[in-house]
Amino acid sequence: MKTKIILEKYPEELKDVDNICGIDEAGRGALSGPIFAASVILPKDFESELIRDSKKLSEKKRLEAFSLIKEEAISWSYAYVDAEDIDKHNIQNANFSAMYNSLLKLYPQPEHILVDGNVFEDYYEVPHTCVVKGDDKYLPIAAASIVAKVLRDEYMKNIDKTFPEYNWKSNKGYGSKEHIEKILKEGITYHHRKSFLKKILN
Repeated sequence: MKTKIILEKYPEELKDVDNICGIDEAGRGALSGPIFAASVILPKDFESELIRDSKKLSEKKRLEAFSLIKEEAISWSYAYVDAEDIDKHNIQNANFSAMYNSLLKLYPQPEHILVDGNVFEDYYEVPHTCVVKGDDKYLPIAAASIVAKVLRDEYMKNIDKTFPEYNWKSNKGYGSKEHIEKILKEGITYHHRKSFLKKILN
């Protein structure tokens, strides 16, 4: 019998803190398309075996989880930065910008932020905790990873309709063999990150 996995809600030291926000991104390593960031505040008593690292869920399960998050979350939001601005400001700064803008949309604002990864820029005076592989450790970060992934995938499927030759509906802008071959054959679009393609195009 398969063991049910329910992620922890938050670190023990935050047990007395309300409105703990999880934040994560999707699309950081892609060759085309934007980077998305999502922020999610879940109720303190929220539990679900469905919510976990988005990469460990099928598309069907991610969509189910996204519906649950929208229904149960105290607040959730997202923001993205497009390829042009990624090239202009670099991926790290674009990531921080997307995260920051996502946080700005939350109501209520968080009292503590759980960030997936090992680095984060201060968001006003709100304390934060960076958690490496946090999307597979804490529910709020896992929820944010699901929101970011689902919405970015939807975005890539939409722009695939204009540029179907790159098959973004399938590869989501990542560097699959097929995608790279198409770039070399067809060239690039304004959705491609030129700074990510220097080695391929030279």
